[in-house]
Amino acid sequence: MAEFRLTPTAGGLLTTTMVVCLGIVAPLAAPMVHRLGMERTVLAGLAVLAGGILLRSAGGPVVLYLGAALAGSGIAILNVLMPPLLRRHFADRVGLLTGIYVAVLVLGAALAGGLTVPLQQATNTGWRLTAAAVALLVAPALLVWLPLTRARHVEPRGPRPFRTLLRTPITWYVTGFMGLQSLTFYTALAWLPAIYTDAGLAPAQAGYLLGLANLTQITTALTLPALAARARTQSGHVAWAAVLTIAGYLGMLLAPGSTSWLWAVLLGLGQGASIALALLLIALRAPEAGLITAFSAIAQFLGYILAASGPVLVGALYQASGGWTVPLGSVLVLLMAQLVVGLRASRPATQTIDRANTGTRPLTSRPDDHDHGPN
Repeated sequence: MAEFRLTPTAGGLLTTTMVVCLGIVAPLAAPMVHRLGMERTVLAGLAVLAGGILLRSAGGPVVLYLGAALAGSGIAILNVLMPPLLRRHFADRVGLLTGIYVAVLVLGAALAGGLTVPLQQATNTGWRLTAAAVALLVAPALLVWLPLTRARHVEPRGPRPFRTLLRTPITWYVTGFMGLQSLTFYTALAWLPAIYTDAGLAPAQAGYLLGLANLTQITTALTLPALAARARTQSGHVAWAAVLTIAGYLGMLLAPGSTSWLWAVLLGLGQGASIALALLLIALRAPEAGLITAFSAIAQFLGYILAASGPVLVGALYQASGGWTVPLGSVLVLLMAQLVVGLRASRPATQTIDRANTGTRPLTSRPDDHDHGPN
């Protein structure tokens, strides 16, 4: 950001641009699936993601924002399709594979955010080269997925029960949880290094701490969804995720320069659990096979539009107040709201959607019913 002389608000807007695209592109995933098939749409999402990473490191400020938008669009397609893809092909392993998917995303974010500055300093190369190298992480996924696209399975055009879903409370609970946990995640991704450098840490050390926070997410992202998918209710898992995230933010607010590694670890554990639970709840709470893509698109469209306000508003609050007390205090209030809607979304009693208005048929088995019987 220093090279382009971006203000704190403009720096937050860079992350916001990516998050906005996560939201506005989400509804486009369903028509792409109808035209291309799910497997080819996933391949397209991976290609768009790689292109965005390369583009944002290739030019000036405008290209930087365009690259962020393209990368966000690719992730949006992948995020929307992951719950229905797993429910269709791996109904008995939704929790485990959701965790693996989130862990891969987290690993990429950790390498991009935490190692760019240290690698630049160690190799005496510009930030553009080290940032572009992150695109290589997408290459293995493209190679693995390419053979699956040879058979063209186009999805039939069924009913699109968006109105029914929007009238259902569980849609809003899951959407609220998705949006608030994403808001706090992308706020940390955008501003954690700045918080630590303002506390007196060196930029390279702040970069390592961001990498530590992101790498720590892998622990809970891998383990918690598999456990939560087998439980009757995910309330306890949602509560622990919120408590850990609150503890991390509270530590950064009260003592950012003291045991800074501890706050990064707590934050990472909580946020890794939160994003994995958000995607898992989409898969578990949509009661029909034909509803999962629509349910996922709504939750991520509205959720990420809400989340997009986080980084830029935190940047604006910092710029207006001259410190991190007001911005981080505001994030803590939002984390309490995340806990409330998350608890409502995780209750089995809230997951019923009226089949009569959707035109869909029930699944023969559901991941949560498979393990513990009907709710």
